[in-house]
Amino acid sequence: MTDFGLDLAIIGNGRTAALVDPHGRVVWWCYPRFDRDPIFCRLVAGDEEKGFFDVVLDGMVAYQSEYQRNTATVVTVLTDAQGGAVRITDFAPRYQNFGRVFRPPQLVRIIEPIAGLPRITIRLRPTYNYGTPVTQRSPGSNHIRYWVGDTIIRLTTDAPLFYIEREAPFVLNRKVNLVLGNDEPFPGELAATCREFCDRTRDHWMDWVRRLSISYDWQEPIIRAAISLKLSSFDDTGAIIAAHTTSIPEAPGSGRTWDYRFCWLRDAYFVVKALNRIGATQTMEDFISYILGIAANQSQALRPVYGIVPMDSMEERIAPQLKGYRGDGPVRIGNAAALQDQNDTYGSIILAAMPMFFDQRLPRPGDEALFRLLEPLGEKAAELALQPDSGIWEFRGRRRVHTHSAAMCWAGVNRLAAIAARLNFTDRAAYWNDKADAVQKALLEQAWNPQRNAFTAGVGTDDVDASVLLLPELGMVEPDDPRFISTVAAVERELLREKHVMRYASSDDFGLPETAFLICRFWLIDAWWSIGRREEARELFLDALRHRNRYGLLSEDIHPQTGALWGNFPQTYSMAGLILTAMRLSRSWEDRYWRG
Repeated sequence: MTDFGLDLAIIGNGRTAALVDPHGRVVWWCYPRFDRDPIFCRLVAGDEEKGFFDVVLDGMVAYQSEYQRNTATVVTVLTDAQGGAVRITDFAPRYQNFGRVFRPPQLVRIIEPIAGLPRITIRLRPTYNYGTPVTQRSPGSNHIRYWVGDTIIRLTTDAPLFYIEREAPFVLNRKVNLVLGNDEPFPGELAATCREFCDRTRDHWMDWVRRLSISYDWQEPIIRAAISLKLSSFDDTGAIIAAHTTSIPEAPGSGRTWDYRFCWLRDAYFVVKALNRIGATQTMEDFISYILGIAANQSQALRPVYGIVPMDSMEERIAPQLKGYRGDGPVRIGNAAALQDQNDTYGSIILAAMPMFFDQRLPRPGDEALFRLLEPLGEKAAELALQPDSGIWEFRGRRRVHTHSAAMCWAGVNRLAAIAARLNFTDRAAYWNDKADAVQKALLEQAWNPQRNAFTAGVGTDDVDASVLLLPELGMVEPDDPRFISTVAAVERELLREKHVMRYASSDDFGLPETAFLICRFWLIDAWWSIGRREEARELFLDALRHRNRYGLLSEDIHPQTGALWGNFPQTYSMAGLILTAMRLSRSWEDRYWRG
């Protein structure tokens, strides 16, 4: 039986997001936006009962929790030994209102009895400053105000305030509504407004999903992955974060705990590609605008990762009051990877901008001005392609010329040539083709290891690295190139563990890696598909779907032996990989209807 570990759902609205467990406990909520102090931090508080918002049913014997179909609303049913039951509906309001998207930094909980006379306790224990319990609160006539450091949040409710404040049990004989958010008087009658919020939020997500362009097979996994990508997009700036959590370890006891509540430019290539593939063009355009806004500041060298507001500090520090996920710390705030040299960043931005020049659906096509903005990035990509860096896996204590970094730099230069040709800039197309050819020739010579009969992780190394599976995807080699086919064999031989794929198997700054990287499995499936091993590819993909948690979500890593999900959650990389692979492997609608 798979130990899912991170059996959590995400609810959100493009400004704020929370994680809910199958018992209806909110265990993570950063307020008022993705990268801020978690008011609910129970997920990384170890054995300390702080930082959560739950509904405890006396004598609970069963629970059921799932997403409302094609939405970001979670419905949880708790049942007691006498057959009494309560239903909890959790969501963050999001819908069109007066021509704009209404998305306040708010969580809404609707709790209703659906059988018997259930007895519940509502417990709300916020924290501030990364783990300090809130002690100052003030009840009003229909609300409780909580002082979370310098900020005040307000719980507005028609549930009994005294019972909530004292965490006392009471019999639930009517529906109650709870809204947690800004310290503002609630605009309107609470029950009617919460019902309207719920209905309009449901309709918003249903309509968003309706406009997706997806394949015939695996629609439910694709839709859920697409919604999770949308929930990771910060509407104000267009940034898409790598994950909503910090410091869920990559493996138990590993010390590999990182803050992923930021936007990696490397992810741009994969995320833009996935969003484009399913027709979520508005989110894609917003993300490209965020990236190009960073690229436009050519007075500073590119960093590999930025905050959702790009000028925010990324300084890394430890949160001493949080013991970590399952007590496994340290819990980090910020990410020192922002200080690293990761040369693939330059190519990633150019690849992310490609749809602006070639996708006819977009209302603002790329033009000469955008091309001129990208050219300096191409110059840096050509210059740095074969220079040492920290690489895609962000090694903190080792630099080398990484094959993937060089390939991404080449891809950026290569795409500039294609863009120039698209714009009829014949001389610039020739210029960039010459640069691309030089990088490609040097990389294919230097990254090929005849002793290993494979493209290896970097120049002058024997290590095998899963990122080389992307070489045909980037256009560096053809899938039927014998060198690539033998590279795939080397990856299978050295990195495959119980159908899971390791990033690499050699020691790094923290010792030998224990867990497999989920997106690497999708890369292997894509590689098998491209070289004609299609039945094997489908079987490996079907197995991958079985490792999603009950809500259809994936984290960053998985333990090959236990099947437990590890790493930050939900992981954008993993969900984008699922979408791209599912769309690649799916039968067409025509095949399904006309050929059976």
